[in-house]
Amino acid sequence: MTRRSVDGAGGLWTAREIAQQPVVWRELAGSLSAQRRQIDGFLTPLLARDDLRIVLTGAGTSAFAGQIVGPGLTRALRRRVDAVATTDLVSNPREHLAEDVPTLLVSFARSGDSPESLAAVRLADELVTDCRHLVLTCNPDGRLYRSLSGPAGQGNRRSLALLMPPGTNDQGFAMTSSVTSMMLAALTVLGGCHDVARLADAAAAALPDLEKWAREVVDERPDRFVYLGSGALTGLARESALKLLELTAGRVVSFADSSLGFRHGPKSVLTDTTVALVYLSNDPYTRRYDLDIVRELQQAMPAGRVVSIGCRDDAEEETWSFPALGHLPDATVAPVLVLAAQHIALAQSLALGLDPDSPFPAGGVNRVVEGVTIHELDQ
Repeated sequence: MTRRSVDGAGGLWTAREIAQQPVVWRELAGSLSAQRRQIDGFLTPLLARDDLRIVLTGAGTSAFAGQIVGPGLTRALRRRVDAVATTDLVSNPREHLAEDVPTLLVSFARSGDSPESLAAVRLADELVTDCRHLVLTCNPDGRLYRSLSGPAGQGNRRSLALLMPPGTNDQGFAMTSSVTSMMLAALTVLGGCHDVARLADAAAAALPDLEKWAREVVDERPDRFVYLGSGALTGLARESALKLLELTAGRVVSFADSSLGFRHGPKSVLTDTTVALVYLSNDPYTRRYDLDIVRELQQAMPAGRVVSIGCRDDAEEETWSFPALGHLPDATVAPVLVLAAQHIALAQSLALGLDPDSPFPAGGVNRVVEGVTIHELDQ
């Protein structure tokens, strides 16, 4: 927990929920193991179908969860996996659900009460003849969990809802432990990930130093942050930028792009007081492109303004490293890498005198989205 939050500046919930992630990840692994028979009974027959389409959906951070784990699942399953935000699916359902093929809709939802989350499930059932639902959520009282929970039997039911460990339904404004837990749940039950304990160990070892490092980054008073990554880490860059934007109430500009895409115009966002953070891929081929943009930025920006985070322990290339994770896929290590961005967002929010738990006290932006009208689909 940060020094400033303890001194009364706010952010107690956010700090606690960032720090608790190694613990809740271990709890998650135990919970999923205990439910293995039920999970396999639901998913095994579906994943055996060559024509199954998997759609990962959610809004905001939950949408980025799909963008992060999607490439990892595609690689692990060697099948089509599409990440489509509920905000896109609901507004353009006939485009995103144009193919009437067997579909597994995987819904990421912290609260399960967002209007788009509920509407996406309904629209998928309306437009797809054979649609099954896997719900990953943190709120046992959410409408999505209550409507789709229940025993899955031997795969003959249409839905399975998995609840994340207690405490992951973040009380802070921004999603932290909720999103990393849902990501790891998806990678475990769909992608066969068995590395949660290793990830928890790496995170627990790094958290104290990451907190201190994040304060040092913020003490340099950057006016904006740029987050870059490739593949699954492009989605992680987007989530990182959103976390900063949320916790600083939009007072600090943040931008995200792919390592290759950044040169094509978005590079214009850089200033002499920008901090650019590049997530380095574990894939040797992809990593070359990430390192290229790191070197280019180092030549163009003042010393100390380019940060690179990875898992390969290249002393000359990585500002921060998790070397014990260098052999794992990028989607798998993303929940650990994002700890850096979470701490930067928390430290920057506190430095601005904001309360990270409630950066919008007037309610202009809400923890659970309000005011959305869901329109009936014209038949």
